Amino acid sequence: MENITNLWLSSGANQMTSGQFIMILVGLGLLFLAIRKNFEPLLLVPIGFGGILANIPGANLALPAVEAAIYAGDAGVLAQLAEALGQGTFESVKELKVALENAPAAAYQSAVQVAADAGFSNGMLYNFYSVAIASGIAPLVIFMGVGAMTDFGPLLANPRTLFLGAAAQFGIFATVLGAVGMSAAGIMDFSIAEAAAIGIIGGADGPTAIYVSSLLAPELLGAIAVAAYSYMALVPLIQPPIMRALTTEQERRIEMVQLRPVSKREKIVFPLVLLILVALFLPDAAPLLGMFCFGNLMRECGVVSRLSDTAQNALINITTIFLGLSVGSKLAADKFLDPKTLGILALGIVAFAIGTAAGVLMAKLLNVFSKNKVNPLIGSAGVSAVPMAARVSNKLGLEANPHNFLLMHAMGPNVAGVIGSAVAAGVMITMVRAMTG
Repeated sequence: MENITNLWLSSGANQMTSGQFIMILVGLGLLFLAIRKNFEPLLLVPIGFGGILANIPGANLALPAVEAAIYAGDAGVLAQLAEALGQGTFESVKELKVALENAPAAAYQSAVQVAADAGFSNGMLYNFYSVAIASGIAPLVIFMGVGAMTDFGPLLANPRTLFLGAAAQFGIFATVLGAVGMSAAGIMDFSIAEAAAIGIIGGADGPTAIYVSSLLAPELLGAIAVAAYSYMALVPLIQPPIMRALTTEQERRIEMVQLRPVSKREKIVFPLVLLILVALFLPDAAPLLGMFCFGNLMRECGVVSRLSDTAQNALINITTIFLGLSVGSKLAADKFLDPKTLGILALGIVAFAIGTAAGVLMAKLLNVFSKNKVNPLIGSAGVSAVPMAARVSNKLGLEANPHNFLLMHAMGPNVAGVIGSAVAAGVMITMVRAMTG
């Protein structure tokens, strides 16, 4: 009987908290959206599954060894950890965890050694996160793959669309101000670093959002990543009402002229010039933009087709698996079930809406000064949800005019949006580091 009792006490069912149960349901919900509704399945499947793994009671798959030791609750180990952290006495495990989070480096390492000596090891998902995201590798590798799949031709054929991509990034900066305003009003408590990380959702670029949040606000990474990819999947629902509200039927009927052919030399030179010019003025944008331009150069130079093919297919797919599972590790109940998550979701959709509106309004402004009119619908593609945003522009254009094929025209601002989000990320990182010292 005692053995049965011990088995029950050590089981996950006995240890499960209400928060873990809710987060397992959230993980199942993400899997449902990905599999049944086809919402960003390449990311939401591993994220949802990772979220379920992270909330299995007693498994500690998303925890470092020292946190696993704290949650295990062994009195002797807890006493040693408290001593290592300079805590003579502690009233609860939560108090000890707070002491761990605020511990200086030397004390933290002492606590890690105590946990290791007691036989605790890092969880599987924690190791994935450390290698894939904490190091910054996975978002950068994915950006390289995206660069290898990107054609700068539409942007080079119509350089004006660069302004549309730039305008769509206004949602990022407006959301940062919104997050700061919510903190000032006492609604939420976001630091400037957290506000900057949340704002990047407005760029509709998942890898960029993950990269920035891993640097500035790793504790919010799960909520930011889920918001970014969820809203990217909802582009066909979010954007059309905004686009219709800001354009007239006549504007939606505008037919754009055929794009000029772009030479191979232009396509090879452009990523090199782009990287050098941006990196010289904004070094913090160099990692993201550098990998993006390198991937594109492999595609366009024509002499490393094997490398380009690997970057576009096998490498980006493998990285996506571990990136998704790593993001899922941040869906642990104690990190995700927080009032800040609701604020992030609300600010995220506002950022997305403002970015869409700014792109459309910039296109209308360009028409005031241009002889060759731009269909304002392509302005919404300035958010870098490639190529979904461009497809939405094309769909609404065809609804207004059956002969109005906007897809290739919309790819210009769509690609410009990818560049713009990387630059905006560099600006955010630079500003936050300057403000926080």
